[in-house]
Amino acid sequence: MDTHLFHIFRNTAFGRETFLQSLYFCQALNASPVVYIPKHTKFLMYFDNDVVQVDLDGSYLSAPETARAHADALAAQHNITPDFYEPKHFTASTLPDVTTDFDFMCCPRSVSDLSSKIGLGYIGPRVRRIVQSARFPVLITSPVFKPWQSLSVFFGGSINARKALRLGLRIARVSGKPLDMFTQLESGNTEAQYRDIVAEDDLADAIAEQVRHWHFFDTPQFEENLYAVPHDSLVIMGAFGHGLIRDFVFGSKMETIQSAVGNPMLIAGPNYAAVR
Repeated sequence: MDTHLFHIFRNTAFGRETFLQSLYFCQALNASPVVYIPKHTKFLMYFDNDVVQVDLDGSYLSAPETARAHADALAAQHNITPDFYEPKHFTASTLPDVTTDFDFMCCPRSVSDLSSKIGLGYIGPRVRRIVQSARFPVLITSPVFKPWQSLSVFFGGSINARKALRLGLRIARVSGKPLDMFTQLESGNTEAQYRDIVAEDDLADAIAEQVRHWHFFDTPQFEENLYAVPHDSLVIMGAFGHGLIRDFVFGSKMETIQSAVGNPMLIAGPNYAAVR
């Protein structure tokens, strides 16, 4: 397997739900999980233009004597043999350096607060920094594992939205899952304008072949429109876009999506290099 997903394993009931989502994602994409069982509550991730210190809550160090066995047992249920990551370099004795040479990373909505305190509508600051800095997409999990049976791409017309769309098309090809697109029409924009954008980016044929339905919402009640998103789909979005409408991460639309749908989300940040 040449595709790798990085997962920080937490040996708790909430951590089990998160790991099951990573395993299901890996199974769908024929990817391999790289599992990090932390021995410290902090580590550094060195990105191209940023260094992110990740602060874990204490639950990530729970029951270290059974963590490896629990991770192995969960992976075996999916016929997956995980790789276990051991940091080779340390900035300080209790501050390991973690490589960023992965294709995907899995995060709960926050890595620095207990899951019992985290609801929908919130992404922790460390997860935001990872999304902003990483060259890989970040899988942000739902509180409880539920297999996703389709893909839902939110498309706003920006450059990063197009990268997210390419990501969705790629996952649809590999996984065989149907793909739907969702666009909120705003500020007098028309359906034709968005179709012109994908045509200019040589995506029209791929959309015609792979997209099950492209939903255009022309009513302003965005939260109500989100009812059309299948409950059992993986939501895919771009971050920090400035197209015909802004993309959906770290703005009002993102907060609305998180509070209105409980789906897992795959987010492509501004440094994500799309694979065609």
